[in-house]
Order: sequence, then C-alpha cells, then structure tokens
Amino acid sequence: MEKRFARGGQTSRENRMALDDADRELVTSELGREPTPAEAALFENLWSEHCAYRSSRPLLSAFDSGGEQVAIGPGDDAAVVALPIGNEASSADRTDGDAKNGRGDDESAWYVTLGIESHNHPSFVDPYDGAATGVGGIVRDTLSMGAYPIALADCLYFGDFEREHSKYLFEGVVEGISDYANAIGVPTVTGSVAFHPGFEGNPLVNVACVGLLPSDRLVTAVAQDAGNDLVLLGNSTGRDGLGGASFASEDLAEDAETADRPAVQVGDPYSEKLLIEANEALCEEGLVESARDLGAAGLGGASSELVAKGGLGAAIDLGRVHQREPNMAPTEVLLAESQERMCYEVAPENTDRVKEIAERFELGCSVIGRVVEDRYVCTHGSERVVDLPVEFLAEGAPAYDRPADASAVGTPDRDLPSPSLEEAFATVVGSPNTASKEWVYRQYDHEVGLRTRVPPGDDAALLAIREAGSGSGIDLAFAAGAEPNWTACDPYVGAQAIALEVATNLAVKGATPLAAVDCLNGANPERPGTFGAFSNSVSGLADMCEAISVPVVGGNVSLYNDSATGPIPPTPTLSMIGTTDDEAPPTQLHGDGTLLLVGDRAVADEDGSSPPRLGGSEYVLEFGGRDSFPDLPANPSDRLSVLSDLARAEGTLAAHDVSHGGLAVTLAEMVGEDAGLSASIDSAGNTGEASDAAALLFDEVPGRAVIETADPERAREIAADRVSVTEIGTATDDGRLALSVHGEELSFSATSIATLRDVIDDELD
Repeated sequence: MEKRFARGGQTSRENRMALDDADRELVTSELGREPTPAEAALFENLWSEHCAYRSSRPLLSAFDSGGEQVAIGPGDDAAVVALPIGNEASSADRTDGDAKNGRGDDESAWYVTLGIESHNHPSFVDPYDGAATGVGGIVRDTLSMGAYPIALADCLYFGDFEREHSKYLFEGVVEGISDYANAIGVPTVTGSVAFHPGFEGNPLVNVACVGLLPSDRLVTAVAQDAGNDLVLLGNSTGRDGLGGASFASEDLAEDAETADRPAVQVGDPYSEKLLIEANEALCEEGLVESARDLGAAGLGGASSELVAKGGLGAAIDLGRVHQREPNMAPTEVLLAESQERMCYEVAPENTDRVKEIAERFELGCSVIGRVVEDRYVCTHGSERVVDLPVEFLAEGAPAYDRPADASAVGTPDRDLPSPSLEEAFATVVGSPNTASKEWVYRQYDHEVGLRTRVPPGDDAALLAIREAGSGSGIDLAFAAGAEPNWTACDPYVGAQAIALEVATNLAVKGATPLAAVDCLNGANPERPGTFGAFSNSVSGLADMCEAISVPVVGGNVSLYNDSATGPIPPTPTLSMIGTTDDEAPPTQLHGDGTLLLVGDRAVADEDGSSPPRLGGSEYVLEFGGRDSFPDLPANPSDRLSVLSDLARAEGTLAAHDVSHGGLAVTLAEMVGEDAGLSASIDSAGNTGEASDAAALLFDEVPGRAVIETADPERAREIAADRVSVTEIGTATDDGRLALSVHGEELSFSATSIATLRDVIDDELD
C-alpha cells in the first residue's frame, strides 16, 4: 500500500512519508497526543530500518568490537583505532574522563578512523549521483571525528555483465565515484567488483573511508554542554533527497528509476572539498565540541542524535537554516538530505570564529539553535512544529523479533560439469568477476595525497603514515570486499570465508590486522527464509572475525535490497585495516624463485574418497552444476600469521593470495611479460587423495597463498608445523604459464592471459 504524507496535494516520494499503525500507536501513547506532521515524518525516518536497524539490531551483538587499540567503537559516525606507534597510553588506559569529548592526552599518539556505508537504492535510481553522494557521506563521517580523509575503498556488485542495464549501472557508478573522489582529493585505493544475477534489479554500492588524526583532535557525536550553539555549516538546504532514509528501507519498485528520483541526493564535490578544509581548520583550532554529518534523515537525524547521545536536548529555529529553495515547509527543512552539510556544537565564545572560517571557505553558516537540558524542540516562525523527548525520538524505535528460517540452505548433491581443462581455465580466468579491474581503478586518482605505496589492483593497498614520526616507516594496509557467490551458496560458511579472505589480503602484504567494519547487505527481512540467510551471514562473519582476533568496530546495515527481479543474496562486505613496517612483496613474479603453495586446500571426506568441493566457485557459476561450499581451515590465525611472516621474510620475491577463481586465477595474475612459471599441481596442497583437475585449479578455499621465494627452506622453517607448505614449481623468465595437471598440459603466454583478463576493458572502452 502506498504511504502518503500530504503537502499541497502532491504525491511524489517526499510526500509519501507516514508512520505505520503500530509505530503511530506507540508514539501517540508516549506523547499523550497525536504527533504533528513534522514529528510523524521525523519518527518515520529515524525509526526506519535504514536508521534504527530494527530487524538487524538483535544480531549485531554477535560482533566483538573490543580491543586495546579501539578508541571509539560502534555507534559514532566512524570508528577510531589507535596506531601501534606513538601510542604508549593504549585505549585500555584511557577513561571517559581523561579529556573532554574523549580526546587523548598523549599528543604524540595517532589514530585512524574507519567507516563504511551503502548507497544501494540511490545508485539504482541514479547511478552517478547515488554513488557520488555515497562517497560524500562516508567522507563527512570521517570529518565528524576530527580526522582528515586519506583513502577510499569501493565495493560494487551488479547483475550479469552481459546485460546492457548492468553495464549502464556499472559505468554510471564508477564515474560518480571517480568524479567525486578525484575532485575532493581523496584517493580510491582498493575495493572489489563482482557480477551476479541476484543484483540485476538492485546493485550494491558500498564505500569505506580511512581518516587520520592526532589523538588530541578527536571529536565525537556526543553533545557536551547545555548552552552551546548548534551551527549548520556547508551547502544550503534544498528539497533533494527528501525522505531518503525511508526510501532506503523498502523494496525497489519497477518504476523506481523515475518515481524515486526525488529521494536521491545531488552531490557537489567542490563544496565538499571546501568543507574538508574548513573542518580541518575548525578542528585544528579546537573550535568543535561535537559534530555530526547530515546524512540519512538530514538535519532532524543529525541534530537529534547528537544531543541524545549527550543526554541533552536542542532548541532549533528552522527559519534560521540557510536554504536554496523558497517556501520550504518545516518537514522539508528537517528531513531534506541535501549534501555537504555538517552540524557542529560550538561554545558561544567560539561561534564568531567558526563563522569567519566558514566565510573564508565560502560556505554557508547558520546558528540554528542551541543545546538545552532536555527535549527536542523545533520552531518555524511562531509555530512550534516539534516538541519531543529526544531519547525517545533518537533511540526509542523498538527492535523487531523477526522469524528466521535457514532450512533452505542444505548440502546439495555434487553435480559438476566437465569441460576440458583448457576451456575451463580460459573461461574462469576471462570471467568479468576474476578479470582485471583496471578499467575501474585507472579512472581513480589513487596517487593524490602522495601516500599510496601499493596502488589498486593488488591484494591490499598500502598507505604511508609519515605523521607518526620520522623513521617510523609504518604503512597502513587497507582491503575490502565480499563474494556474493560464496554467501549465495552457503550464507554462514561463505561469510566466514569473506572475513578470512580479506584478512589474507592484508597478510600477504606483511600486515597485521587492526580492525574491521562491515556493511551487511540483505533483502527483505520480513520473509523468514531471506532473514534466515541474512542472519547466518552475520553470524559467519562475526565468528571468523573473532577467530582471527579482528574487532569489528562499526559498520552499516542495508536491508530491503529487493526488486522486481527478486532478492539479492546476503552480501556482507568487510573493510579491514592493518599495519606493517616492512617492504611488501609484489604480486607479480620476480622470475627466478621457487613457487610454494602455503596452506592446504579443502579437506576431503574422512575416508579420503571425496574431492574438495567447488560450491560457490566461479567455475560453477560459469559452467553450471552444484556443490556444497568447501570446509575452511581449522587454524585461520596460524595461517594469517605464517603468511604475514613469509611476506616479510628476506627471501620472499612475490606473494599472492588464492581466492576468487582458485589457484588458476592466482597463477595467471602472477605472470608478467618478463616472468612466468612452470608448475605441477597434481596434488598441490591436498590433504586427501589426489583430486580431480577442476578441484585442484578452481576451488576457492581462502587463507592460502602462492609464494615465490629464493629460500624455500627458510619458508618451511617459518611455517614449521603450523601450516602446510607444498612446492608446486618454479618461476621462469619466459613470460609463460605452463601447468601440468594430472598429465594434462596447459600453456598460455602472458599476452594471451592479458587478453583473457581484459574483458571489461574490451566491452566498455
């Protein structure tokens, strides 16, 4: 049933906001009266699935978010993690009373912020602006912690690559990210791209951002003192993006690309760049008491959440908000999601200086109200349009107790195709999912900021952190991704595999993980089977992150990712950071070392009678058939530790993880024009009986890597009894890939492999 919120007789999305019956009854009972139209719209948006996590909230306690490195965990705009340098006083030694607003006392300590958000529905309706404003939003989340944004990751998932509509969305999203990020001077350095039929009517656009700040500049979204001013700084408020939070909390309709366009925000990266620099000046001078970026639910969301977190209230005059459109109604001013805006709490004696900085950067600035002792009150002229208990508004949405049925996920009978090995190799290596993503990342200015030491296209990006002190030599490793084919096959084990895979990306660069954030993408939670699969994916991600001792310090949930073409598979995206103080080995072969496969493959059945499984693999996606998802390593922490140690070992010449597309794709990606390999992989890393060739080449068990080393004995010593090491061949200088698999010989030149892997470039250029 279409929901409507009347204004002037119009029926566009911005006027279709209304509380459902159960919520209206709860609100009316609490207030002792009917809510005003503006109040009803506030509740509808702030209590939406997008803002309040009403279906997913009961699941999120599964994540371990603690650790001595965690300064600020879930609940703020972004998480804050201490770098393991210049931080003699760990977060375990700090208390809430150490300094106002959580600021640390040690000026030599450095923090990184980490956040992630989704812009899925907007990117379907308007791929360019939807993706661009996703970048803008996650960057402002970074600013609100007092940090300067230093890097972005984009994780993008679309329908079948062969479909023209998928290509249209793909090109528009990449262009939106590129134009916005390049203009604001924040490099996009890592991420993932996948194509799957489940995303045809509902693509996923997840963007993560890393920021950097000294500990004495830390700001939070916790209002500090009654009597302080509330300052709105940035672009003028218009009617764009009105009702975006409620729009993101319902299925996409067939006419979404036209009917829902008013709910999509319009970005202005040049204003965002000015806002970045203005925020830097404000934080440098210590003028900000607390901050919140204006994202979902606009000014109403940012201001009410800010004061609610501090146990305070707000008195706001909506007429003071600088506006770019005439005759805006109170509800529009409150809920418009116009971009490039921040809400600051400022001590009255500092307000004039804030205005001066805003003027210097040619940004709008309005003192819209003040922090008060209690209640959230908004006036418009002489009319009081909102008068609410703020905690009830910002935090009172009840969680749903959704029924979850995961019975649809079972163990399918093994039924696999049998193409020739040469055909299978060429098809899997040349799939858009495993092919080169250079078409994407060459559009990004990944060198802006002069930090990027390992650029996009590698297992993980590495960013130089020079501020930590001369001679520290620390790099921040940054990786992000998901694999919808894995979680479509088995939501629980597939999600575990995603966490292990992202951590492996860091390990093969020699990095030790610090923390992660997740973007939990799912379909309509009102369907028990759909919610059961989503719930299992959350549990799998949480369990593996705990097993490898990586705290999940924040994240985002995006549900109702359904469309006329059906629900998406549960798709948990994970973004992870780590640190290293050593040179990272390249992915491409050096050309004269020994090749080692580190980590055993999926185990066979106990009697050794069954080969490793291919469920969730690109091989099955391309050729059809079915199989269950493979078992994962029993010792994931040991694997990561060994891989990190090997990556930093003196004799290591190259390293690359084994994951999407299996060993075949890993080896193909390592070959270059001047460096090739010769390998025999008849039983490479197999713990049971010799497996069939397809399983040897194409199973996608994560937590493994191929290492080229000049000192294989030293590599075995490092692995010791913790992880298996199998010699599979040698690197060569002839630029060819030569494989022997159960007596079948395969040979490809580097040129022919590059041709296979250029499928995206060939289609889109």
